[in-house]
Amino acid sequence: MVPTIQWYGKYIRMVDQRKIPSGIRWHFCRRYRDVIRAIRNMVIRGAPAIGIAASMGLALGASSIRTVSVAVFRKRFGEMADEMLNARPTAVNLKWAVDRMSAMVDKMADSPVDTIKSALKQVSIDILAEDIECNRRIGKNGLSLIPRGATILTHCNAGSLATGGYGTALGVIRAAHENEKDIRVIADETRPWLQGIRLTAFELMEDGIPVSVIVDSAAGYLMRQKKIDLVITGADRIAANGDTANKIGTYQLAVLANANKIPFYIAAPLSTVDHALENGDMIPVEERSGEEVLRFGKKNIGPSGLKALNPSFDITPARYISAVITEKGVIRPPLRRGISRLLKA
Repeated sequence: MVPTIQWYGKYIRMVDQRKIPSGIRWHFCRRYRDVIRAIRNMVIRGAPAIGIAASMGLALGASSIRTVSVAVFRKRFGEMADEMLNARPTAVNLKWAVDRMSAMVDKMADSPVDTIKSALKQVSIDILAEDIECNRRIGKNGLSLIPRGATILTHCNAGSLATGGYGTALGVIRAAHENEKDIRVIADETRPWLQGIRLTAFELMEDGIPVSVIVDSAAGYLMRQKKIDLVITGADRIAANGDTANKIGTYQLAVLANANKIPFYIAAPLSTVDHALENGDMIPVEERSGEEVLRFGKKNIGPSGLKALNPSFDITPARYISAVITEKGVIRPPLRRGISRLLKA
């Protein structure tokens, strides 16, 4: 599996996911604003990985604050935390990580500044380790949903590259492969950043898991041809009622799966649940530059002057979701009740 992000001495290094599959190239962050730019510019992506990056970025930023005054430190750290929160709007794991780091600073208000700095770095290390273990539990919990010999459709990339390691949706797929369930995977190409063909296919081929890629618009045809047994994706934010934000194109897969009586599963850690949001209509959806749609690499593929709409995510209503696979267990409909129960567990 590809390591996504890690401490490298005083600094942070992360795999530049824009360069895959041409090779594994490390992107170094020496300041917290380097991490913010890396998140915004898609060097690192995937909700859990963004959360890990945010925690490491804030620990890195904290180490650069030159003061012995806890009050001054807390003020400057709070400003950094606000900047980090604005890196990308949809993935709730970023806010979850920022809140956890900020809570540590508040908790240690009576400690020396250097002690707080060391604690923040340790929290970021813990978040990375916890995420990897969480993903493995998600994989184990999802095993019962994967029939032997199944062909699984997945969208975007919810693998080790989108997390601290192992993956959420791909974590379930990896677990099925490790348990010799003789599965096959179909990966949507996932326009416009092509995370499916570049990242998911790359990860699965590295692990020796049979994978084919399709254009995004081919999924419905293959479902009707009975060539897909189930769909499993990750999530960037889940509302209290189970409505789920994920990469653009997920909603239409859920509708198609429902029409063809195919199970549609979400795999995500409970940290992806935003219980403050009643439903999916309240989830902010990032709108990225239309240039991402109009260009392929550096080449303009549309007529001059053409405009493009480029929502990066969509919202899948809970009624289309067969189950949500979490580290604490599988949540089946009604999702609101199951989510509430596991969050309290």
